[in-house]
Amino acid sequence: MSTQPHPPAPAGRRRDAERTRAEILEVAQREFARHGYAGARVDEMAALMRTTKRMIYYYFGAKEKLYIAVLEKVYSEVRAAESAIDVEHLAPVEAIRTLAELTFDHHDAHPDFIKLVGIENIHQAEHLRKSEVLTNLGAPAAGLISRILEAGRASGDFVTDADAVDVHMMISALCVFRIANQYTFGALFGRDLTAPEHRARHREMTGEAVVAYLTGNGRRTPRD
Repeated sequence: MSTQPHPPAPAGRRRDAERTRAEILEVAQREFARHGYAGARVDEMAALMRTTKRMIYYYFGAKEKLYIAVLEKVYSEVRAAESAIDVEHLAPVEAIRTLAELTFDHHDAHPDFIKLVGIENIHQAEHLRKSEVLTNLGAPAAGLISRILEAGRASGDFVTDADAVDVHMMISALCVFRIANQYTFGALFGRDLTAPEHRARHREMTGEAVVAYLTGNGRRTPRD
């Protein structure tokens, strides 16, 4: 049996494989977000792509691996957007406000991400924990916020002894709620949180809430 390494695939073939893989992920993302992990069917994904289950399994091996790849895709997109912020050249207040508003914009434009996060929480992060990519993906977000917090404390802008993970949670909570709970909230209060007329106000509110917390402007004055 020959032990000679196989020659590298031609560039055109690699591009075709990458394109096919990306197309499968796009369809799978929509189907998992729409039907959940248990409800999504690989044969239906294949039909939507006009391909076969065998082709999908060729690239991803199994339904669970495909689902994990989708999670890796959507989480990596959030981290990539965050990493685009040049915190070194922004004042701390502007940096944290920009991060909050960028997160708002991303979640507003990617409702499938919010659905997939909710679905994976139903599964208690069972699938997420199986991915080395995902279990290490929180560090860049926490590291980015830590650098902003350190700069804010050094400048005197931030007076709250804040934890980076707590600040990340605060930003996520405000950005996720309006997407994840839009239907129940709308039924109870008669307001569509995602309606265009509310977007600018909610975006500003998200950024200013985080700034107020860190600068101490939201604190009560101690009683005498």
